[in-house]
Amino acid sequence: MFHRYVGPAICGLFFMLACNNNNTASEQLAEKLPDSVDYNFHIRPILSDKCFACHGPDANKREAGLRLDIGDSAYKALKESPDAHAIVPGNPKASVLYQRITSTDSTMRMPPVSSNITLTSHEISLIEKWIRQGAKYKPHWAFVPPVKPALPKVAGQQWGYNEIDRFVLAKMEEKGLQPNGQADHERLLKRLCLDLTGLPPSIDRMQRFAADTSNQGYEKMVDELLKDSAYGEKMAIHWMDVARYADSHGYQDDNYRSMWPWRDWVIHAFNGNLSYKDFVTWQLAGDMIPNGTREQLLASGFNRNHKITEEGGVIDEEYRVEYVTDRTNTFGKSLLGITIECAHCHDHKYDPFSQKEYYELFAFFNNVREVGLESTVGGPNTYAKTPLMEITKEDLQGVLHFINKQDSAKLIVSVMGERDSVKKTYVLGRGNYDNPTVEVHPETPKAILSFDPGRYPPNRLGLANWLFDPRNPLTARVFVNQQWQEIFGRGIVKSTGDFGMQGDLPSNPELLDWLAVDFMQHGWDIKRLVKQMVMSATYRQSAVATPEKLKADPENIYLSRGPRFRLPAELVRDLVLESSGLLVHTIGGPSVKPYQPKGLWEMATSGRGILASYKQDHGESLYRRGLYTFIKRTVPPPSMMLFDASNRDQCEVKRVNTNTPLQALIMLNDPTVLEASRVLAAKLIKQNNNVADNIKQAFRLIVCRQPAEKELAILQQYYAKQQQLYQQQPTVAVKLLKQGEYPMATGLDNASWAAMMQVITTIYNLEETLSKT
Repeated sequence: MFHRYVGPAICGLFFMLACNNNNTASEQLAEKLPDSVDYNFHIRPILSDKCFACHGPDANKREAGLRLDIGDSAYKALKESPDAHAIVPGNPKASVLYQRITSTDSTMRMPPVSSNITLTSHEISLIEKWIRQGAKYKPHWAFVPPVKPALPKVAGQQWGYNEIDRFVLAKMEEKGLQPNGQADHERLLKRLCLDLTGLPPSIDRMQRFAADTSNQGYEKMVDELLKDSAYGEKMAIHWMDVARYADSHGYQDDNYRSMWPWRDWVIHAFNGNLSYKDFVTWQLAGDMIPNGTREQLLASGFNRNHKITEEGGVIDEEYRVEYVTDRTNTFGKSLLGITIECAHCHDHKYDPFSQKEYYELFAFFNNVREVGLESTVGGPNTYAKTPLMEITKEDLQGVLHFINKQDSAKLIVSVMGERDSVKKTYVLGRGNYDNPTVEVHPETPKAILSFDPGRYPPNRLGLANWLFDPRNPLTARVFVNQQWQEIFGRGIVKSTGDFGMQGDLPSNPELLDWLAVDFMQHGWDIKRLVKQMVMSATYRQSAVATPEKLKADPENIYLSRGPRFRLPAELVRDLVLESSGLLVHTIGGPSVKPYQPKGLWEMATSGRGILASYKQDHGESLYRRGLYTFIKRTVPPPSMMLFDASNRDQCEVKRVNTNTPLQALIMLNDPTVLEASRVLAAKLIKQNNNVADNIKQAFRLIVCRQPAEKELAILQQYYAKQQQLYQQQPTVAVKLLKQGEYPMATGLDNASWAAMMQVITTIYNLEETLSKT
């Protein structure tokens, strides 16, 4: 009942504030053929989508012995017609490929009618022109080592702050676009703080930034935020998805695991600006580094974050193979940006990865000293699985000083550790654990970079060294692209986890390669990379989208306006808590259990273990950052899942972005939001009894800018209506104010307090509040 006036108030503000324009272009420009048709950027995407399933890398599914992903195969005489050739360079009419895709005979046309796949006339014209120009094949762009390109020439020489802007502007000019002006200082600071720390700016930061809006003042603020300990927490959010971090083992019993010290290390590593090379090497093989430290051993917990069964009666080897499979797939997706998992049961249908190569990569992870089922659900000794390390008092006083251990209980963490002897690895027929066929040895996909056993040892440490070999074409590109996605909302390669044949082409390949090579040349320095991005004029642009720009570039692929998209789940929570003054800024420590609807865990449990029922935390634990929210894999936090957080079931490098009414229901009814509104309202009223001033202050704390006069007028009118309602119905006001466990303020007029609380709840529900503007 006490939300009945929130809807109209929000609608009134949305009318003024919403910037998301959903208009779609009613007219499409006619597709023009390029002067020069390129295999990688024009032809391969067509063949990959329409032809490779039957004429691609998968030998088991290949029809008529024809392979169209390799030039030599496509040029040679056809197996069934020795006088004919699929492709005759320079002569489309003589090319059977062209004959079949243009045939009017349904029994001859390719792709076959039964496939329900057709080529457009534009695609057919592209293939015809490509053949006429010589049908030149090229290696897949992502499998060719990047070379640092020269900076492009641009007409708008005066626009831009660094090299990123030259590449972006060149692409804009090519597409007939012009950059937006710089965002106003209030919106720019909000964007910057959310991207670098995940928190809205404080009033102090707003005032200091407003006092110096020069380029030097902006850079000073960037440097300040990069040194803030909250930076490591913000960076860790993405890496938790990558590493599939959770606080439970998964599967049916889904009991507790104690992996949070590894999360503390990730935050520490980002804040200390550990190079990406060391950051990844320690996680892949920290247990194998000669004279390695306890910190490096802890870092290796990255590859123990996968699900682990505790169900009695399972087949041990089946689950052990599942764990190795998970590590292999995670390595491919997160660090190489390839869908290597598609070669688990058979040769990859689109990319040049054979099933044999999958298990050669699998072999690097197949020698861990582990079993499929170590123990069933039990006490503290089951919270980590062998191999494990115990965090000692000496560790906490020394090299592991960053771990936020809050009690004297035994603390164990799963880490990596090799067997004393090498375990043999086999290709598993159809991916089945009990069907070993041909023995294989550690090796990497040749299409990327062959593994050199003369240079690197055939183990995980050697694999890490191979990953950072300057000749590896993927490592730097993939990480740079992930960071670009985090800053700009979309990767230069949109398909962040797939740089293969079915993945998206880079929207600006020269920029991607320049960033990748520059990243390598400067010691894989993560903070430097992030600073480059946020210092660019590209990043600082206003996010205003004109109808012309929405028509020309609706997805902002060419970055002619600033990034604008909804905050990730963790940051929605963080913004609410920080703006209300409730956020506890403690770094690290065990995960916490905030407010959650009753009965969720109880409805999905085996009844065994300490996670059979949800036991909510109290006190400061209710006000920790979203990063520290307890994640039980089978029942992840509902409010975070509704805002598209990962359930951490497997490696995830890109979250989906949805818009549903349930998100509005969370923001209108979640106890954390209502409690934050109550606490902030009380704080403002105690400091100042002027309604207009309090609304201005709340708006500034939450939206991070001063409200316009019309916005302020709407909120004041809403306040007056709510105050009148609660004066007439005092019991309703009392019920509304009893939200959350934070101590109640005293000496306040309930009607005025409840009305201000409703105004603040309304501000929390604005689209602009929950968006990076």
